[in-house]
Amino acid sequence: MAAGRGRSRRVSLPGVAELLRPAAAGPDGGDQRRASGRERHTQKITVYLSAEELLDLERARLALLRYGAAADRGRIVREAIAVLLADLDARGNDSLLARRIANANRADPAVADQYGPAAGDAARQEHATGTTESAV
Repeated sequence: MAAGRGRSRRVSLPGVAELLRPAAAGPDGGDQRRASGRERHTQKITVYLSAEELLDLERARLALLRYGAAADRGRIVREAIAVLLADLDARGNDSLLARRIANANRADPAVADQYGPAAGDAARQEHATGTTESAV
């Protein structure tokens, strides 16, 4: 840390119990997970996108504007995260997120180099057997 700076860059993260807590189900059996909306956010992550992904995000923002639902890119990303995590909580291995990541891992068995042998083993086993079960 530079001399004279009073703030630490260390981030306080939630504990394991909080991270593994499923979202509460709503009255319709759906998930109560909500995006935070327009408020001051104290936590930050950096996400790198391809030019095509950024263009798709901007197109989505403009489409929402045409539908009368104005939102900035950050709000769209927070909403998308909330929707995907709610689906993951509700459907687990059958969720859209789990299926897409498992499919991407099957397409790239070198994933073990980045995420460890268990992820790569599951991807290779699924690829060899044609099953859709995976460790996500």
